[in-house]
Amino acid sequence: MNNENNTRSFAVNVKKLLLGVTGGVAAYKVAELARLLTQKGVVVQTVMTKSACRFVGPATFQSLTGLPVFTELWEANVASNMAHINLSRNVEMILIAPASADFIAKLACGLADDLLSTLCLARNCPMMIAPAMNRQMWENPATQRNINRLQDDGVIVAGPADGEQACGEVGPGRMLETDALLMALQEMQTEILSASQLQGKNVLITAGPTYEAIDAVRGITNISSGKMGYAIAQAALEAGARVTLVSGPTCLKAPAVSRLVNVLSAQEMLNAVNEEVTRMHTDIFISVAAVADYRAVTVSQNKIKKSDQKLILELVPNTDILSHIANLSKPPFCVGFAAETDDLEKNAVLKRRYKKLPLVVANLAQETMGADEATLILFDEAGKHCLRKASKLVQARQLIKHIALLYTQQLNN
Repeated sequence: MNNENNTRSFAVNVKKLLLGVTGGVAAYKVAELARLLTQKGVVVQTVMTKSACRFVGPATFQSLTGLPVFTELWEANVASNMAHINLSRNVEMILIAPASADFIAKLACGLADDLLSTLCLARNCPMMIAPAMNRQMWENPATQRNINRLQDDGVIVAGPADGEQACGEVGPGRMLETDALLMALQEMQTEILSASQLQGKNVLITAGPTYEAIDAVRGITNISSGKMGYAIAQAALEAGARVTLVSGPTCLKAPAVSRLVNVLSAQEMLNAVNEEVTRMHTDIFISVAAVADYRAVTVSQNKIKKSDQKLILELVPNTDILSHIANLSKPPFCVGFAAETDDLEKNAVLKRRYKKLPLVVANLAQETMGADEATLILFDEAGKHCLRKASKLVQARQLIKHIALLYTQQLNN
């Protein structure tokens, strides 16, 4: 079966795509990809590195796409010599194929010494790369670190495939075939559309620990770092939401949310959440904060001096913020977190049922709190969904997609 028949059923909804071509033998495959995309009505703007031009000439891509090919950072025919800005602003997606080991390293480190790397750094649209290199280059720890960093930054990595390479060796590093790249583009568009379902929605997120004072210098708190909540705030922003972040004390720099409210105690967090829910129409409430379950009945205004006597603290329970919001007459779509040390699934299922939540996100506290990575299990009406261990930003992006799907389903029911 020829490639034309293989790709006939693929629907590519993107209207404008920037195709970045770097140095590699696989560049000849990308010429065919450019032809097929153009036939499907996609406006394909090609940018090539100098190394790419040694494998396939710019005239090839210009003939196939009907558009001029850019190769130089300082293009004389580009207004204000700002090709790196103009090109990245006029497309819906960037595809780098083939993506060489050298170019992947540039992206991972944020280098910008040519037109393609510069416009990738200046982009404001999704990006996918299709790696192509010798198997030993692909398996090198430096390349794997770079790939992991790009994935953490939200770059989609398509491939590589396993097979015979131009050098004669066999193994991982071969660029995906044209039909597989088209499929990867289609899947990427599906993910983008799923995430964009939060466009313009108001999302309220709590993050970090709370601190319950005992005296002027001591208090009850926990080891939550706030990393998960801040990552979810970032992912929600990327999905187009208007985000309000209510944060307990952390050392993190907050993402560019619409509104940041810093609080200290559970009562302050409750007050802030109530105020935000009243102030605006909250579509989705994600309760990530590790809120203290108890607080001291009395708080000494002075430091309690140490003595040989037992110090007895009387504690009372704090209001459950998530339950309070979930039980409003017209509650937002509520998402809870269950950080457990044992019986993870049992406790998470009970929490979802008791609090009548559409979604609970469960993790092991001893593995997650303060860490940069997390393993998550999502519990909803359909059952459980496991997210393998990954950076918290990667997990946050997957979680936001799942929330967007459930939220849309709820609206349609």
